[in-house]
Amino acid sequence: MPHMKRAPLLTLLLALGTPAADARVRLGELLPAHPWTSPDREVLVVYSHDCGDLGDLWGAVLSAGLPVRAVNAEDVPAPAPRGVNVWRGPEATAFARALRVGAYPTVLLVQGGRVLNAWEGNFSGDLGLGR
Repeated sequence: MPHMKRAPLLTLLLALGTPAADARVRLGELLPAHPWTSPDREVLVVYSHDCGDLGDLWGAVLSAGLPVRAVNAEDVPAPAPRGVNVWRGPEATAFARALRVGAYPTVLLVQGGRVLNAWEGNFSGDLGLGR
């Protein structure tokens, strides 16, 4: 049997079309079911108890001037800033997993219930709002 050379483009297309075990949040997707009414644009922070000090992250998202939602996943309560309503419990963890969050914390910029942008574990504080 002759040795077949792999077609790099075909390999790439197959890899892109196959959901990976470590699939990530996808831009443009609708948020999974959640208990709040989504405004036109909002920031969603999905975090767990083992994220460390999130003071700078909370400061950055709160200063954006958009509604902020917090999802405390993985069933261990962790604090959020005063005034931020936190969703906790098994449903919150199921929400994070349905989003395919790959790293905590994950910051999502959401518009019309769809993920506009996502930062998984590496949020720099810039939501790209062009202000």
